[in-house]
Amino acid sequence: MGAVRFGVHDVVNIRFAVSPLGETVASFRAALDPGRHAVHLPWLRAAVPLLGDRELAQRTAPLADLVRRTPVADALTPPPRCPLSEIEEELALAAIGAEPADAVRAWWRAAVEPHWPCMRALLEADIAHRTRQLAEDGIQEVFAHLHSTLSWEGDRLVSPCLPSPRPGRDDVVLDLGGAGITLAPTVFAPECRLLAAGGTTPPALVYPARALGTLWERRDRAGDGLARLMGRSRAMLLAHTSSPSTTTQLAARTGLSTGAVSQHLAVLRDAGLVTSHRYRREVHYTASDLGTALLGTA
Repeated sequence: MGAVRFGVHDVVNIRFAVSPLGETVASFRAALDPGRHAVHLPWLRAAVPLLGDRELAQRTAPLADLVRRTPVADALTPPPRCPLSEIEEELALAAIGAEPADAVRAWWRAAVEPHWPCMRALLEADIAHRTRQLAEDGIQEVFAHLHSTLSWEGDRLVSPCLPSPRPGRDDVVLDLGGAGITLAPTVFAPECRLLAAGGTTPPALVYPARALGTLWERRDRAGDGLARLMGRSRAMLLAHTSSPSTTTQLAARTGLSTGAVSQHLAVLRDAGLVTSHRYRREVHYTASDLGTALLGTA
């Protein structure tokens, strides 16, 4: 049983992040061992045959070699830094060499990038839920619901997935020392794990995201009654704002142009069916309580 000690400054410095690099490597592991990832069967049906493609197999061979030789928490997946990380940013920080990096890119483009808008939407929805929970109930409640193996005891987070104490010692292995910790939801990793950090980068606790069973559900068709009421495009967009989404993400998911998405979102927002909030340089749209109720009725 391992544990991490939290001080006052560590609680203040808790943040959330998404890692496209981590998801890419974890998805490759899932494709190599599909029996452990039945929840992703619709994706696996397309991804596993890619491993048999001669050209792609050659390009991803360095990644396959590293994955088979190294544990899950390794240099391939350094702690993510923010919710808006891009895979190229993370590859620049991962000391894995040019050939493995090219192999990661090849798998990303073939197996992950086409589905990334849906994956990222699920991860962002998880973060939105946790941050609201943090605001309403506090960090202890957040940790209590991250994963069944995690528990909060005094000033420590305790779990079998955390590093165990050294033999003969009863103290924690990791004292955050005021740097805080990053909480990173994941689509593909089946259990929690701690990614150690170096320098000023805080460690990251990776945990399975909520509602994974809904990831591969088709949401392209809104209810016919709702479509007749507001038009099929607006009904479809409203269905896709069940998690925070940008106009670019919504355009990728629906096949509509970004201009059309912006126009429809303006109408939905004026009607009180979606809300918007800015994060850095992006505006995220989310179904309001009224919009969610309307979708539920449909």
